[in-house]
Amino acid sequence: MESNTIHYTAIVLGAGPGGYPCGIRLGQLGVKTLVIEREYWGGVCLNVGCIPSKALITAGKRFEEIKHADLMGIEVPGAPTLNMQKLQAWKQTVVNKLTGGVRTLLKGNKVDMVQGEAKFVSPKVLEVRNAEGVKHYSADHIVIATGSRPIEIPGFSFKDARILDSTKALALTEVPKRLAVIGGGYIGLELGGMYAKVGAAVTVIEMADQLLPGFDPEVVKLIDRKMRKDKVAIQLKAQAQGWEQSDNGIVLRYKNVEGEQSLEVDYILVTVGRRPNTDAIGLENTGVAMEGRYIKSDKQQKTSVEGLYTIGDCTTGLMLAHKATHEGEVVAEVIAGHAVYNDAKTVPAVVFTDPEIATAGLMENEARAKNIPIRVGKVPFAAIGRALTTGETDGFIKVVIHAETHRVLGVTIIGPHASDLISECALAVEMDCEALDIGLTIHPHPTMGEGVMEAAKAALGEAIHILNQA
Repeated sequence: MESNTIHYTAIVLGAGPGGYPCGIRLGQLGVKTLVIEREYWGGVCLNVGCIPSKALITAGKRFEEIKHADLMGIEVPGAPTLNMQKLQAWKQTVVNKLTGGVRTLLKGNKVDMVQGEAKFVSPKVLEVRNAEGVKHYSADHIVIATGSRPIEIPGFSFKDARILDSTKALALTEVPKRLAVIGGGYIGLELGGMYAKVGAAVTVIEMADQLLPGFDPEVVKLIDRKMRKDKVAIQLKAQAQGWEQSDNGIVLRYKNVEGEQSLEVDYILVTVGRRPNTDAIGLENTGVAMEGRYIKSDKQQKTSVEGLYTIGDCTTGLMLAHKATHEGEVVAEVIAGHAVYNDAKTVPAVVFTDPEIATAGLMENEARAKNIPIRVGKVPFAAIGRALTTGETDGFIKVVIHAETHRVLGVTIIGPHASDLISECALAVEMDCEALDIGLTIHPHPTMGEGVMEAAKAALGEAIHILNQA
């Protein structure tokens, strides 16, 4: 180790939704900590992912609501217009508040911060390059939290102005007249759906035979129907082949069951997944064990190398911000010497389409594929009074329980406020509760949450506001 190497008890490499909570918790636990961030304090999520996308998605939905407000007797003279530059400015104020908060919280918990490009020199030493030069930092414990980036497919380089990744799609200052989306997963449907609501002609190109591969078929059927109703063109069993410039934009070439096809658009948004940022941080100098591109870790987020840990998108499992946050807090406790493990039964997932989709635990199709004996309670939002008062009645709440023990195995929601309703359901799965525990919990009326109670009762054949299935 060089004599001028600066030493810490712990270093967190990356200040995204996994890294910065890890740093904050380490600071709270009295561990001398440094957080190193290459680009964004708050990571992709706060800067160019979760937060800005939900800001734009909310604006898109609000825009559509205004267009149809006359159904409630609210009459708006003329058609609403969207000023994308003002929308982008508002979105940025939201981002700035949150990212500024990250730095304030780290500083307030006595955590040091350095911005720069970091690489491992050895398992305990990092070289950091920035405008000030090169410095070396060492630590007894190093947490790898470097996140992920969009996958780039051959022939569709993000360096081309007309080829968008999610970051570029969130920064457009005009609504594209025609937008092709390659990939019918959650990111493609969220952003494609948002732009469709504000006037873009959107086409989704998906290789699989359904949108959102792996999701409950009933959910997929509903979201497919709703997107087509919103005039989104959907091409399934289709594969992008390439593109070229045209007089009026660009032409996307793709192949479907009918053969070679072409589509003239203004932009192509590529959303075929993300890959972990584990390839340019000098991991070869650590000897850490890998699982493909992912770093192998155990229930304490420990890697094969003593003193090295990994969290979030760098390790296996769902690439979700809240998973990374939980793992970050777990590893902080472990570094502080506490006997803590990452033993979560479920990581809830949310898709911010219209209507929203949220899951916790097993979906019905997953439970049946595992041959688990189940009972299912399903309540449509059209039977929930509060949903009727908002005018949002598409969708349902589905509770899956074990047929013999009546334990809650999973909940799937598609409909208004699914993203908020799923937390109660995640708790039900996590605590291994019975359907009766939800059913006997008095839920306030009139609320969307009553639907969770009613669906749990329906799984037992005891629903009040829908007919129980024999």
